Amino acid sequence: MISLKKTAVCALAALLCAAALTGCADAGKGSGNSGSSKALEKVTLNEVAHSIFYAPMYVAIEEGYFEEEGIELELVTGFGADKTMTAVLTGEADIGFMGSESSIYTYVQGIDDPVVNFAQLTQRAGNFVVAREPIEDFDWSMLIGAEVLGGRAGGMPEMVFEYVLKKNGIVPEEVNIDKSIDFGSTAAAFSGGKGEYSVEFEPYATSLEVKGDGYIVASVGEASGYVPYTAFSATASYLEEHGDTVQGFVNALQKGLDYVNSHTAEEIAAVIGPQFEETEEESLVMIVERYAAQDTWPETLVFSQDSFELLEQILMEAGELEEMVSYEELVNTGFAETAAE
Repeated sequence: MISLKKTAVCALAALLCAAALTGCADAGKGSGNSGSSKALEKVTLNEVAHSIFYAPMYVAIEEGYFEEEGIELELVTGFGADKTMTAVLTGEADIGFMGSESSIYTYVQGIDDPVVNFAQLTQRAGNFVVAREPIEDFDWSMLIGAEVLGGRAGGMPEMVFEYVLKKNGIVPEEVNIDKSIDFGSTAAAFSGGKGEYSVEFEPYATSLEVKGDGYIVASVGEASGYVPYTAFSATASYLEEHGDTVQGFVNALQKGLDYVNSHTAEEIAAVIGPQFEETEEESLVMIVERYAAQDTWPETLVFSQDSFELLEQILMEAGELEEMVSYEELVNTGFAETAAE
């Protein structure tokens, strides 16, 4: 009898222990960042390019802010606004990140399901003028008659560059701008000896300096002033059908924006480093400092009407738009305003 009692007690103890372990395991499953075991919502984001210029987005990725908002993010690089827009229109991507001029182009073409901008990430141009030799007192008039590797015709990099030329009293036609080279290939072409100047994003601009192939002589962003350079957008139907997911997406972005606006370049570089493994830490810090110094990132993601109308003005001056289009049709500020609260 004594042995049977011991056996029963041992068995009961084992059962209680197993139940306790099971309970702990179950509790662990529900203790993630979002506070529940609910499956994450898959969102495919197609970015126009992979650049340190977009640091707040990469901070949101690396810090797990999207997961906190219930989103499993798949990031794809489109290598051009035309490709990113195509991905959004075909449903290959849920959200696109590019210059908002693309949404205007498709709207003017009479698309049934317009692509609407819902969060503006950058408020200045992110490219720099790179010269063959260092120039301490660069003047934009030095570009007159020179061969400059520009951007795709009709794209934000090229249009803002021409906008800066005009602000400095230069007719774009006075500059020999090469618009034939694919996006992301101008740095390699410049290293290969093509052009006297090149207009480059980071990390390519700094990379040219590190290699001794070129020298940054001017910031297009500083010269242009505040310009709505890049924004997140999706079809009107996607925003309507997936409003909660979009709100979570924007909440995550706002957290990333808050981080870059409240941390040092060294701290930001450390966080986004895994996104740019080919860039040396010292260069990464230098690039982040350069972007922060020119006030690249706004306080909130709200895309204002003034900014949108400035964009349209730039498009019209570039000959890419005949008349203004509706701000209300192509911009939704509700998600960004809620995230900023």
